[in-house]
Amino acid sequence: MHDHRKLGRELGLFDTDPMIGAGLPYWLPDGAVLRHELEEYVRDLERRAGYRHVYSPVLGKRDLYERSGHWAHYREDMFPPMRLGEEEVVLRPSLCPHHALIYRSRARSYRELPLRFAELGGMYRSELSGVLGGLTRVRAIQLNDGHVFCTLDQVADEAARALELIREVHRVLGVEPVRYRLSLPGEGGKYVAAPELWERSAALLTEVLEKSGLPFEAQRGEAAFYGPKIDVQIADGAGREATLSTVQVDFHQPEQFQLEYVGADGGRHRPVMVHRAVIGSIERAVAHLIELYGGAFPAWLAPVQVVLLPVSAAEEPQAEEVAARCLELGLRAEVAGPQQGTLGARIRAARLAPYQAVIGAREAADGLVAPRLRDGSRAAPLPAAEFVARVTAGVASREREPRLG
Repeated sequence: MHDHRKLGRELGLFDTDPMIGAGLPYWLPDGAVLRHELEEYVRDLERRAGYRHVYSPVLGKRDLYERSGHWAHYREDMFPPMRLGEEEVVLRPSLCPHHALIYRSRARSYRELPLRFAELGGMYRSELSGVLGGLTRVRAIQLNDGHVFCTLDQVADEAARALELIREVHRVLGVEPVRYRLSLPGEGGKYVAAPELWERSAALLTEVLEKSGLPFEAQRGEAAFYGPKIDVQIADGAGREATLSTVQVDFHQPEQFQLEYVGADGGRHRPVMVHRAVIGSIERAVAHLIELYGGAFPAWLAPVQVVLLPVSAAEEPQAEEVAARCLELGLRAEVAGPQQGTLGARIRAARLAPYQAVIGAREAADGLVAPRLRDGSRAAPLPAAEFVARVTAGVASREREPRLG
């Protein structure tokens, strides 16, 4: 694998500035494209899986986090409160309290459950400078978060569905977890003191993992403060392990926020919260993809998907026309004209683009392009419209390696 910190800067994906601060990277145009495509893919997949997307503020009153338990159990990782008049507000360390309040905003019936909320939202962690690095450990995080509010007998199925969604996304992205971890509480006051709820949650997640057929390891001291979780672990080129995706079962926050639904019996019941992050933080996911692909991203993620290469200035109008057609169809295309160097130099400069198309005098006269793929393979000249159609189909397929057939 590559070092995403070095490669990300070389490829113009992200950077940092001391005037912004440590652990606060900014995204450059090509990195913003990569991030946007990843976000939209996951958002669409969640929609198809029955999630409703919401937006919630990145600030909350201190009272909110006292109620959720973050203030008592997670305060050391939170930024200090800011005083606004008589109130104190805090940059949120997670999205779940906001989603609990969205659930609580009106009366709920058992007929609505499971109710699935998802949000790509900002959260903030007061990480120490010594642990910050590139995109893997940052202070401002965009989290692909989601919460399912369900009945007790729906929990195992919803957790299994979330795990399957994670595995599908990993398959498409080419991510290969190094292990699945059942993260359990350790000793001390970091965790909510509710032994029965911990045992019930752990039993449900164990059932999900066993039914999935996935090998897993139980590990003490890695749980969230409110409940156990399934952590999907990845590793970088140096073998350093990190959590990418999670599934958690939470009985604590529904109790803290007094969440209810009206059951079939007409009585009031407490829902269970299933937390899940399909790709976790966008920053860590992109860091892993940079290292995994070395910048040669699958066509659908590539910042530039098609590079048109006119042999001389005489073919530039045709190249611009093909590029315009690509843009109309939603492809990201650029023209690398002769003013940028020899044809060979331009081909080498465009080596990370999945698709290239050379246009010489003969191709221009016949409305053709001579396709090349990133691996250097070539195809027979094609009508420009057919080339664009094949590229469009290849991008839509989300295959990892580009092809023209």
